[in-house]
Amino acid sequence: MPKDYVDEYEPLLIKGAKDLKSSKFPSKLLLLAMFSTCIGGTFQCGYNISVINAPTKYVQDFINATWMERYQTSISENGLILLWSTVVSIFTLGGFVGVLIGSTLSVKLGRRGTLLTNNTFSLAAALLMGLSAAAGSFELLIIGRLLSGINAGIALCVEPMYLGEIAPTALRGAMGMGTSIFLTVGIFSGQVMGLKEIMGIEEYWPFLLSTTCIPAFLQLLFLPWFPESPRYLLIDKGDEEGCRKALIQLHGVADSDGALQDIKREKNNLVGFKAKKPWELFADRSVRWQLLTIILLNAAQQLNGVNAMYFYTHYVFQQSGIPVDKIPYATVGTGACECITALTCGLLVERLGRKVLISGGYILMSICCVLFTLTLALQDVSPVFPYLSVSCVFAFVLSFGLGPGGVTNILTTELFTQTSRPAAFMIAGSVNWLSFFFIGLVFPFIVIGLQHYCFLVFFVVCSSVAVYILMAVPETKNKSFVEIQHEFQLSSKKKAAGTDEAETLLISSSF
Repeated sequence: MPKDYVDEYEPLLIKGAKDLKSSKFPSKLLLLAMFSTCIGGTFQCGYNISVINAPTKYVQDFINATWMERYQTSISENGLILLWSTVVSIFTLGGFVGVLIGSTLSVKLGRRGTLLTNNTFSLAAALLMGLSAAAGSFELLIIGRLLSGINAGIALCVEPMYLGEIAPTALRGAMGMGTSIFLTVGIFSGQVMGLKEIMGIEEYWPFLLSTTCIPAFLQLLFLPWFPESPRYLLIDKGDEEGCRKALIQLHGVADSDGALQDIKREKNNLVGFKAKKPWELFADRSVRWQLLTIILLNAAQQLNGVNAMYFYTHYVFQQSGIPVDKIPYATVGTGACECITALTCGLLVERLGRKVLISGGYILMSICCVLFTLTLALQDVSPVFPYLSVSCVFAFVLSFGLGPGGVTNILTTELFTQTSRPAAFMIAGSVNWLSFFFIGLVFPFIVIGLQHYCFLVFFVVCSSVAVYILMAVPETKNKSFVEIQHEFQLSSKKKAAGTDEAETLLISSSF
């Protein structure tokens, strides 16, 4: 190994080993920073995804009553479905818009500054949705959902960046899992709040939708106590003193010097480079494999069938003999399972590594797809098969939460350096939200055409992604951003050399 390479990376390796030995879990301060970041970010996103399900009938009745009051006639069934679908799906359109502006804001306002500013969308959405019934305007509800989506898109773009940049190298995965943990907790909280014993009754639905303001207020209360991303301060703003103070506050005096040297080393490698735009990232051959990886992983996160599995839960639970009025509680159980696995993944990600968890999760999901297809096809053969289907539902959700649900955002953070990361998150987020919109649009037709055999399509997706991860994605645990970049570059050179050798052999064989 060349001496200059050893001299460059030996301090990083020593520091990584010390970090891993000395701190297996984030400190209380880092946990508070994670809470302050995620409560107003991915928690809100998950909450807004699930909370709209409970008042479905009440909102549809409100739309019908409003239409009658305005036009003295009932709205057509197709018109009602169209308006309700707009209320639900415009959230994804807002998410896409949020991603497009989130990375730009993160460069101009900083990571923390963008997250704090993002709460204005949430507060405005809560106000509009809360007033929609009193104002007799379903348009306010639609605009409120759009603003909630913009809030979610910005949060999913900027929050993982901030967590990844404030965390020590040895704890970057555990901190990054906060995104997934709070997303699943948000989904679970929305399901619980929608139960009839809490706020799931007709009179409360506007207040239920406006409760999204609570996490926004919590973030505005707590996040200002924590510093801006140290990497952003030094690399983007050139503020070494501000970076040092932020590192001391986040990591402590003992570990701040090593972290500062790590950031300086990354800055030196980026001398002369400015923050890249998404189209510049596509043109950069040095990050081609990283870009392909995050595009595939973010598309697969929505196309892997987890949304289809949730779609089938009502049917499966009903077939297994659960009374219709008790099915919402069983559905809450699936949300609780996803919370537990996300937390488990957070505990394991620094021990087992990213590659093992995400590839293992997709392999387990592939197996569940096959088993779920078989049990649905054999529902009438034996009374045991409905219960096996229920087991497959929980196993699939557990497998998703164990790896793909959380590790995807961690990898999006780790595969890029500071100048490329905002553009990478814009691309990854755009792919994620467009895939979310696509599956919502196309999935009903897939179900009508293939019925339960639709899970064979998801089997192909899950198994293909698992193979790609095992063959092309390196392990990133306990590696600096520069080391990960260097490893990808070496891998690309080996692949290019292999291609050249194959071409040479082919030419020589032809002669």
